[in-house]
Amino acid sequence: MAKARPYLFILPLVVLSGFFIYYCIGFTVGTSFTDWDGLSHEMNFIGLKNYAKLLAPGAIFWTALKNNLIFLVVTVLVQAGLGLVIAVILKERLPGSNFFKAVFFMPIAMAPVIIAAIFRIIMDPNVGAINETLRFLHLDFLAQQWLGNPTIALYSICAINIFEWMGFSMIIYYAGLMSIPNDIYEAAKLDGCGFWNTLFRVTIPMLSGTTNTLIVLGIIGSLKTFDIVIQTTGGGPGRSTEFLNTYLYKVGIQQFNGGLSAAIGVMVLIIAVVLSIIQMAFSSRKDR
Repeated sequence: MAKARPYLFILPLVVLSGFFIYYCIGFTVGTSFTDWDGLSHEMNFIGLKNYAKLLAPGAIFWTALKNNLIFLVVTVLVQAGLGLVIAVILKERLPGSNFFKAVFFMPIAMAPVIIAAIFRIIMDPNVGAINETLRFLHLDFLAQQWLGNPTIALYSICAINIFEWMGFSMIIYYAGLMSIPNDIYEAAKLDGCGFWNTLFRVTIPMLSGTTNTLIVLGIIGSLKTFDIVIQTTGGGPGRSTEFLNTYLYKVGIQQFNGGLSAAIGVMVLIIAVVLSIIQMAFSSRKDR
């Protein structure tokens, strides 16, 4: 009985996670092979028809996947880069550094829906702060329909996401910088390394584990992106900002096609697992 006691403490967590995570995953996988409408009790097995429709050449799925991958690359790279630069600057303990840490971290404490609503106003083509500022500076030719132009709408969504999550990267990198012993930096100075040599030959290699963690979290987070897109562009104009999750929502909730919606969810899970495995394999091989 004494040996079983530790397992009794974790039993509630195992049961809850087993139901809310693994049962739901299993139910979604099973549903993806049916023609369920999302409401009725009738679920007819149709095999791989949902996946065949989803993966057909020219299907909306491929457009949504392309948008998701562009979003992933842009946001992960820019967030990590800006987060590292800000963390390195704040590590110097300049006057007011604690204030700036709070300012950069603040967007994370805000609901994404609120951030999306604010940026929808800021990026309004007629009265938005961005275009009004450009007109005030006599740069009218730079004014754009930031969320209404198919060419730049996706990158506007990227900018909103970077604003929201850059502070998270900054805090994670800052914690990583605090864990690097000062002796290493003193040895680098004795070897004649300047700021840039120290940054690229000491700081960044020492933070490789932190970077890998942020990349994996970025991959998962980008594939989960929904609220900002649905609140700003709704996936438009056209399909220029259609993401996998917005497509899933439209198919499942608006078109009452629960089976196809479940198939999209399964594909999102597979893509997230595959990309995460590739990233971890790449980082482990690099560490060798």
